[in-house]
Amino acid sequence: MIGPARETDRGMSVALTHVLTIAITTILIAMLLLAGNAMLDSQTERSTETSLETVGERLAGEIDNVDRIAADENDDVTLVADHPRTISNSQYTVELLENCRDDEAPLIHNSRPCLELSSHDVDVTVHVPIAVERELEGNSVTGGSIEITYDSDDGITLAGGDR
Repeated sequence: MIGPARETDRGMSVALTHVLTIAITTILIAMLLLAGNAMLDSQTERSTETSLETVGERLAGEIDNVDRIAADENDDVTLVADHPRTISNSQYTVELLENCRDDEAPLIHNSRPCLELSSHDVDVTVHVPIAVERELEGNSVTGGSIEITYDSDDGITLAGGDR
């Protein structure tokens, strides 16, 4: 009876080996998928932050242009600036803040005016300082075509350019 017992033991070890191999392979594949997903999320956040900063810098320059034109001509000024509607497949909001607080934007000091750009789907918010001589009317618009207006009564405001 020694012979049949050995064949039965051998059959059990082959089945056990297959089960362990499948389990280890499944765990390794799951770990690779999780690591890849985390890396993709991190890359998406960095890409969104860089894109928001770029749009913010362009918009700050356009606001500065409106401020200078208003100073030279002492007249109402309107400029429509086209920007992407989405960044990293996510809509975003641009808010004109009269005073950035240190807790909102730690790199912007002395309560300077700034733009706050925040993505809707990706948890990213950036602040871009602006330097203007005219008053600002703090408001927010979604990304895309943005109308920058200087009115002697209201100061500089942002509005959706598709109105």
